[in-house]
Amino acid sequence: MEKILKKRYDLRRRHQRARRKVTGTAERPRMAVYRSLRNISVQFIDDVAGKTLCAVSTESADFPKDTYGGNVKAAEIIGEMAAKKAKDAGITAVVYDKGGRKYHGRVKALADAARKGGLVF
Repeated sequence: MEKILKKRYDLRRRHQRARRKVTGTAERPRMAVYRSLRNISVQFIDDVAGKTLCAVSTESADFPKDTYGGNVKAAEIIGEMAAKKAKDAGITAVVYDKGGRKYHGRVKALADAARKGGLVF
């Protein structure tokens, strides 16, 4: 059990260290990515006002129900959906917050799909 707690603690420390440098504004919100084993989600956050501008997840109604949410394909779909939803909300430029995770696999696939969708990092 101690090993699991240490992993969670290390993840939280990495995220806090990154959050000291990454803040979102109304003009350039923070694109916060949360990844679990089965799902992935994205929020566009204005840290100055403390508000979430828009969000999308593999658990949302827009996501195809027959697709598994814990793989790279799902991350690419969510990246495209996030870019479309952000454009609809008037967001073109973002600051990427990978949530203490490595820029690899699903986190990278989501970012690449969002860039392809028109978001500027």
